[in-house]
Amino acid sequence: MGEDKRIVEINGVKLEVDMRSARRIDEFKVGDSVKVLDQRDGKCDMRSGVITDFANFKELPTIMVAVYKAGSYWEKATIEFIPFNAMTRDIEIVGVSAEEIIVSRDTVVQKFDDEIARKRDELNDLIIKRDTFVKYFGKGQEVTHE
Repeated sequence: MGEDKRIVEINGVKLEVDMRSARRIDEFKVGDSVKVLDQRDGKCDMRSGVITDFANFKELPTIMVAVYKAGSYWEKATIEFIPFNAMTRDIEIVGVSAEEIIVSRDTVVQKFDDEIARKRDELNDLIIKRDTFVKYFGKGQEVTHE
């Protein structure tokens, strides 16, 4: 094998790569959809994300990625903002091609709207309980024990 070729192993698959022509330059802009591989906490989750900001810090330029977690019946959907830079460990991001199906904007917005409605209902319930307590506290007859 020539000195311009290198064997690269990706998850058990060995590839011979000609380093003279191998080139990977990722170009991202705010608003781009990305796939995020999250290996924190010993897990391996792939989730959808969107680039929300580039912070051009002098020592550590950082990409901010909003990552969507769909949730389940027991868990609510969440958005986690993850800073991605040279110090980031256990997180990888890659671009999403136009052919790939990712989470839609409307789906995420609907999940947030659902959560907002739940929280409003919860708030209204607490207000009613508080007002009922205030209205009736101390109004009844005292109970005496003999």
